[in-house]
Amino acid sequence: MSKVVYEGWMVRYGRRKIGRSFIHMRYFVLEHRLLAYYKKKPQDNVVPLKTLLIDGNCRVEDRGLKTHHGHMVYVLSVYNKKEKYHRLTMAAFNIQEALIWKEKIESVIDQHQESQAVNGNKYQSFEYKSGMDNGRKSSSSDHESQFSAAEDEDDSRHSLMRRTTMGNGPPESVFDWTKELDTDLANQSTNNQAFSRKHWRLLQCQNGLRIFEELIEVDFLPKSCSRAMKAVGVVEATCEEIFELVMSMDATRFEWDCTFQYGSLVEEVDGHTAILYHRLQLDWLSMLVWPRDLCYVRYWRRNDDGSYVVLFQSRQHENCGPQPGFVRAHIESGGFNISPMNPHHGRPRTQVQHLMQIDLKGWGVNYISSFQQHCLLQMLNSVAGLREYFSQSDERAAAPRIPVMVNMTSASVSSKKSEKLYGSSVHKRSMSLDQITSSNKNVSMMDDYSDEDEDFQVPDQEVLPPSLDSEAKKSASEEEPADSIDLSIFSGNLRRDDHEKARHCWNISDGNNFRVRSRTFCYDKSKIPAGKHLMDLVAVDWFKDSKRMDHVARRPGCAAQVASEKGLFSLVINVQVPGSTHYSMVFYYVTKKLIPGSLLQRFVDADDEFRNSRLKLIPSVPKGSWIVRQSVGSTPCLLGKAVDCNYVRGNNYLEA
Repeated sequence: MSKVVYEGWMVRYGRRKIGRSFIHMRYFVLEHRLLAYYKKKPQDNVVPLKTLLIDGNCRVEDRGLKTHHGHMVYVLSVYNKKEKYHRLTMAAFNIQEALIWKEKIESVIDQHQESQAVNGNKYQSFEYKSGMDNGRKSSSSDHESQFSAAEDEDDSRHSLMRRTTMGNGPPESVFDWTKELDTDLANQSTNNQAFSRKHWRLLQCQNGLRIFEELIEVDFLPKSCSRAMKAVGVVEATCEEIFELVMSMDATRFEWDCTFQYGSLVEEVDGHTAILYHRLQLDWLSMLVWPRDLCYVRYWRRNDDGSYVVLFQSRQHENCGPQPGFVRAHIESGGFNISPMNPHHGRPRTQVQHLMQIDLKGWGVNYISSFQQHCLLQMLNSVAGLREYFSQSDERAAAPRIPVMVNMTSASVSSKKSEKLYGSSVHKRSMSLDQITSSNKNVSMMDDYSDEDEDFQVPDQEVLPPSLDSEAKKSASEEEPADSIDLSIFSGNLRRDDHEKARHCWNISDGNNFRVRSRTFCYDKSKIPAGKHLMDLVAVDWFKDSKRMDHVARRPGCAAQVASEKGLFSLVINVQVPGSTHYSMVFYYVTKKLIPGSLLQRFVDADDEFRNSRLKLIPSVPKGSWIVRQSVGSTPCLLGKAVDCNYVRGNNYLEA
């Protein structure tokens, strides 16, 4: 086996012959002359599922962002220009990982091209066929050639230039203002400062940004057609990190864009072009002025210098007509230009330019001259939001995933499916068992399906990958109780009272007061309402004594002993408050039985180290004074890392 250049888990992306896309986690290995992927990390002489010979004729095709059931992946396709129908398509959930693979594969191709230039001869190809390839048809993703770049180079000309494609380029209606800058600079022997003085005028400095206004050669400009304005600022982050935030249309956008209210995907044209629906949150006389929304085409590309360009242009679409209660604004031109800069004190720096020329429409534009400029400055301030977002975060180890985008035409259908799936979530309870995935998340995501199944039709599934989907079905079936528990047989010294204004009592909280990690958290960092609880809270005891009270579940007549006599299992949470007088508040949770292999069963029968890594407290004060709610907050806490936790495993119960 030759030396491994690079290896790791990636997404196997493609489309079936019926048009549906699929993703599978596969282990890719890049060697000096071979790119292959396996179902699991290869050991000894394992035969790969599929291989591709790497030589100087190979190309890496950038397919851009593709959507699979709402999840966006960055897709690369590797093929040989002389055998375009034989290709490998791979994808990643974050751009950094995809770019690393792209650079590694291109470096291997360059080595072969350099070797060919030195030797002055063609390659001696060799056959390498895996057992999985023999006798089966490749999926249609391996036969796609419509995205391939036109190959017009002369074979006799030895060049180390890397051939990549960037989709079909921006649509004709989209004005690329970044290329105009490059063209004018190339045609003039002037520097950038002279260019800025000629075409842009510094309007003001605001929030650490320079705000420019376009200089146009007309004497009169209608109020409905605003001047183009742009904000220029420096953000201490990599281009990839900023690009992923700019492309986001999920909850993370609320943290840096104050004008964002809602966004969804209307149509995915290709990997670099999409049509989006966007609602604006403008704070200018909101009681009198109707809110604005947008329907626009968004195109993006990554340049050779590592910079990113994102372009906006309004577009009409049959699936995105006027919305009731909103005025449809019109983007003449806009977007982001994200360019790398030299690092400062070891921290990456990026220049971000945000340009916008927009007509907000409506009566406010014609009658109130300051309305247009105020709202436009508010939108441009998102560059300052990006800067503050990264300046207040020190953790850069984990690359953010490309966020989920909801399709506008199928949002109602998917929401019903989500409610059905998540309504039976196992995470509820103020005392929650943390279901964090193992440290090797990629391995746990790896599916059990063979690539031989990739050509056959399967029904559309929920947003989850196959492995997570099967896990959801399994857990859902585990959670459905055969019959309810008779709660009247349990009692504690603290009474239960469901009246809203009752005192010195307890009741069962609505599970939706707590937000827990969704099953797609590893994709999009999203959290959902907890929903129905896993175990029933049947009794609460409140004790005080001169010494600490341990192992209260062994007391005769307590709820844990009553449950044990009935063949039920109890989880007892003993919250101890030390002091001159010791207090204990004891919560008794009961379920029918432990399901073998479930996380609850593993938690009960595991060692203390495992238990401490899973027992999590999620605080919540649904109603209370502002000071109390702010003091308590809602940040989850792993109790084993915050306080000392002791566990007692008894007959049909576990006390923590």
